[in-house]
Amino acid sequence: RHVSLCCPQLYSVIMSRQRCNLLVAGVFAVGLVDSLILTCFTFRLSFCCSNIINHFSCDSLPLLALSCSDIHTTQIAILASMCYTVGISLVTILLSYVCIISTILQIRSAEGRYKAFSTCASHLCAVGMFHGTQLSLCFLPISSYSIAVGKTASVFYSVAIPMLNPMVYSLRNREVKDALRKAKNKLVTKS
Repeated sequence: RHVSLCCPQLYSVIMSRQRCNLLVAGVFAVGLVDSLILTCFTFRLSFCCSNIINHFSCDSLPLLALSCSDIHTTQIAILASMCYTVGISLVTILLSYVCIISTILQIRSAEGRYKAFSTCASHLCAVGMFHGTQLSLCFLPISSYSIAVGKTASVFYSVAIPMLNPMVYSLRNREVKDALRKAKNKLVTKS
């Protein structure tokens, strides 16, 4: 987004196929290292209770509830990993948006600024919903984590947000806005 809004004429030069491949490889490498570290911590645990995980997926924190060994170090590693990966991602996005907003403010026409801001607003909304859910888990004290909170957050960032993304991005579309206004007006007139 930063390159497409700040340097649109140079986009194909700056975002070459090689650079895109390097970005994808970097994200893959970070994910792989993170997964390996968490897997190593999980293998150190011993399980002596039920083998039924009270969750929608085999996530790390619900797995800890089944462990009968000391989980303090593993909990810290999981939460540090979550905060690190979410934090790096969020800081990168926010820094790029600082550059984007400074570029947008230099656009002379009000219509051009509005168009650029509306493009950015939908992306920031989607980023905020996704990262907000994950950060809420990061800042939740380990002692107050519950399976119910974990399930709710998991459903929200794995099901609800991907379902909302098309709607968030389509709110820039004039036909969608008109349809929403008509539906709202029908509801108001029926009341």
